[in-house]
Amino acid sequence: MAAGEPGSFEAVVASLCTAAEELTRAHPERVELPSKSAVVAAVEDLRAVFFPGYFGTPDLHGESLHYSVGATLGRLLRDLEEQVRRGIAFAERHSAESCPHCGARATEVARKFLARLPEVRRLVASDVEAAYEGDPALVLKDEAIFSYPGVYAISGQRIAHELHVLGVPLIPRMITEHAHSTTGIDIHPGARIGERFFIDHGTGVVIGETAIIGNGVRLYQGVTLGAKSFPLDGEGHPIKGIDRHPIVEDDVVIYAGATILGRITVGRGSMVGGNVWLTESVLPRSRIAQASPREQKWEQGGGI
Repeated sequence: MAAGEPGSFEAVVASLCTAAEELTRAHPERVELPSKSAVVAAVEDLRAVFFPGYFGTPDLHGESLHYSVGATLGRLLRDLEEQVRRGIAFAERHSAESCPHCGARATEVARKFLARLPEVRRLVASDVEAAYEGDPALVLKDEAIFSYPGVYAISGQRIAHELHVLGVPLIPRMITEHAHSTTGIDIHPGARIGERFFIDHGTGVVIGETAIIGNGVRLYQGVTLGAKSFPLDGEGHPIKGIDRHPIVEDDVVIYAGATILGRITVGRGSMVGGNVWLTESVLPRSRIAQASPREQKWEQGGGI
């Protein structure tokens, strides 16, 4: 195939470069995206800070515990601050050299994030307790910390949520999408989730951006807390930032495959059965199940 002909190597390169020019026009200055590997490493360092000895350096006691936690926390905060700086600069279409305020803002984010870590750790520990109390197959709490996908996903979301609240671009979603790819559990960093949250099994769970979940809530695999519709502006684009996902009050249990859509409320202490499709609010202590299957009569010779 001659050079320049459709489908030739040179023509494909030219076509791809033309398509990429839109991105280079959007970012005329040299910018650095946050590093996915660095962000993931920072989250794993936080797991080691929350549960020292379980992750990171083993057999920590006394002075070695304080040294390890301090050293790990110092390193991850420096690394996270750099990634936040990159994220802010990229979102604002700046290069590192042309954005002196990006570094100052990243430092402030790191300071506020640090102050929130004891509360985040408390919430994650409450999720481990909920797993132990809610799963009869769990003999040791250590098993939930080490290997439960629900605990892994919610701990990542709690970390990402703090950065989301602080207005950090890109990085919160990078954290939750890494957990999504690892566990099959998709929780938006914007979702507000109370303490003692337990996702059993977990695969296929989806929790949308504006969902609000109370204390002591339990979900099973395949549950969706989603939006019923996407209001559009005058130009046909989805309107951002409006409340469109469910509110699940305290002590609700939602069984496998249930789909709950829209800004509705599932009242405190309710139970939503498996495979239920719910688009209207329900009162506290409700029991929502699928409609009973209609009776089927088998005629002589087979068939319905």
